[in-house]
Amino acid sequence: MIETSPSPPLARSLTIDDLTFEVRRSSRRKTVEITVDREGELILAAPPGVGDDVMIDFVREKRFWIYTKLAEKEARQHPRAAKTFVSGEGFWYLGRSYRLLLVEVQEVPLKLEAGRFKLRRSLAADGRRQFIRWYSNHARVWLRRRVEGWIPRMGVEPLKVEVQDLGYRWGSCGKSSRVNFHWNTILLPPTIIDYVIVHELAHLIEPNHTPAFWQVVGRALPEYEQRKTWLAERGGEHVAL
Repeated sequence: MIETSPSPPLARSLTIDDLTFEVRRSSRRKTVEITVDREGELILAAPPGVGDDVMIDFVREKRFWIYTKLAEKEARQHPRAAKTFVSGEGFWYLGRSYRLLLVEVQEVPLKLEAGRFKLRRSLAADGRRQFIRWYSNHARVWLRRRVEGWIPRMGVEPLKVEVQDLGYRWGSCGKSSRVNFHWNTILLPPTIIDYVIVHELAHLIEPNHTPAFWQVVGRALPEYEQRKTWLAERGGEHVAL
């Protein structure tokens, strides 16, 4: 008699908070893994013996990464229109959008005054560089002052605070205790910037995203989960230029 092997269990869905996953189990797997496929569907691969509670904890630990990947796919599928440096265009700063006004003459290339960004008309073709310079200069002053306020509360002392272009990262913490922030960070609301600051300063205590790391973040910002989710879901709207 020929015996047939039992069919593998059908994939099922598992909803965790506002995320729905297709669960795929395989005896060949040793660990739990999350995949975001080309269409933005979420797949949770796990060994047969892993319970839902373990998968739920794993997803919640990786939620920031998941939201980031979903936002990247959304941006690629629906790219934002490039900014144009004309009167009426909106530009973010500290969580607020300010309209641009081109002016014929002013003492500096670009400034924020009376609720408007004002750019010399003759520099409109060079607007991107002018805005990046303005954002970077203001970010250095604002972020360093903000970091100084968090240092005694977290019991850390970064060697240096730098502002630069970090690509897709809002911040980073180097091995030499230098804390870096993307100049884009200054476009976010101050409460969200505080989360980015606390996140990077926490890395001076716990280098990796372990439970101990999130405990450090939670002690400084008990409601950090809401800010973390906001940044993952809406931070991309504040990426400039």
